[in-house]
Amino acid sequence: MAVWDDVVGQDRVTAQLAAAARDADALVSAEQAGPEPARGEEPPSAEPGGASQMTHAWLFTGPPGSGRATAARAFAAALQCVSPDRALGGAPGCGFCDGCHTALIGTHADVEIVRTDLLSIGVKETRDLVRRSSLSPSGGRWQVIVLEDADRLTEGAGNVLLKAVEEPAPRTVWLLCAPSVEDVLPTIRSRCRLLSLRTPPVDAVADVLVRRDGIEPDAAARAARATQGHIGRARRLATDERARARRTAVLKLPLRVDDIGGCLKAAQELIDAAGEDAKQVAEEVDTKETEELRAALGAAAGTNGRLPRGTAGAMKELQDKQKRRSTRTQRDSLDLALVDLTGFYRDVLALQMGASVPLANDEVRDSVQRIATASTPERTLRRIEAVIACREALDRNVAPLLAVEAMTVALRAG
Repeated sequence: MAVWDDVVGQDRVTAQLAAAARDADALVSAEQAGPEPARGEEPPSAEPGGASQMTHAWLFTGPPGSGRATAARAFAAALQCVSPDRALGGAPGCGFCDGCHTALIGTHADVEIVRTDLLSIGVKETRDLVRRSSLSPSGGRWQVIVLEDADRLTEGAGNVLLKAVEEPAPRTVWLLCAPSVEDVLPTIRSRCRLLSLRTPPVDAVADVLVRRDGIEPDAAARAARATQGHIGRARRLATDERARARRTAVLKLPLRVDDIGGCLKAAQELIDAAGEDAKQVAEEVDTKETEELRAALGAAAGTNGRLPRGTAGAMKELQDKQKRRSTRTQRDSLDLALVDLTGFYRDVLALQMGASVPLANDEVRDSVQRIATASTPERTLRRIEAVIACREALDRNVAPLLAVEAMTVALRAG
């Protein structure tokens, strides 16, 4: 199975990446076969008389769930492919060799995959990446850095990254991922080759859930339809009972905002559910991290072990990181609920306009029909705008409860 098989519904993008991987393989093979070109001399082109499709920096953009990080990791694996079939004309990216396998699972020595569960990526972390990028590849091929959350770089971190992208090491490749080009500094995106991914078709997402995750076809189809092509959310919805329960609760909200009391209660329940998600993550991760740090600092096992003098700062730094992660988890969970709510009103609008499109929330068709009959398309559009305004308010760090209360009151008014 080739590394591109998990890049769902992106034929144009995979064709570009496959061509670049072939050219990258030819460039490395040419270097290893003969002396390096003199300073100022262009490396040999992979295609006689043609320009190489390979470049040192790429920017993968696309809506959430489009698989931009998956495409970046697949490309990283193809760059590290060491399959003997390449010598016989086979394309790099076989998916079976040691280079492909270790790159895909995140253990390749020359592939650094960076993702964050915090609100931003700061200067310190970015400087560490820049230092990593200056190293020569230990395996003899490419030094690849996959930055899955390039949109979370602070302005200072972006300026640190700019120098490395502008003047990269000879065989270093940067793979940046962001929802859109506007989420990346203009000076950085102007030095990257842009690849725009689209939302995958629902049928393609259902197929990959059946093929890769062993999910029953009916359940896969329901999850893919409910998430409208978002691969990660579809997988979670199909495999996590708690995710299905939370989504069911969100889809009942439009029927519960008949009065102000119902609006305020629904808002509080949304916030509480998001807080519960953050608490579950903390229980799974924070305790383990804290004990590991205490052990590394020389504290005795257990909660009463005293820390050596001078180590309180390290513990405080970890606690601050855990607090930021909890905030990010709560916001992500709340945003996911708002996306589901937008999908509900999208279905309402589709019924009101007589559109011949399948409903994303067909399992609650009765509720959708009830809201559609009791309101007008204009009111539905205002409700969708209220949900979008809530998401924007949360991005501006408005207090979550105030933002959600304002939204539920607006949903009642229509």
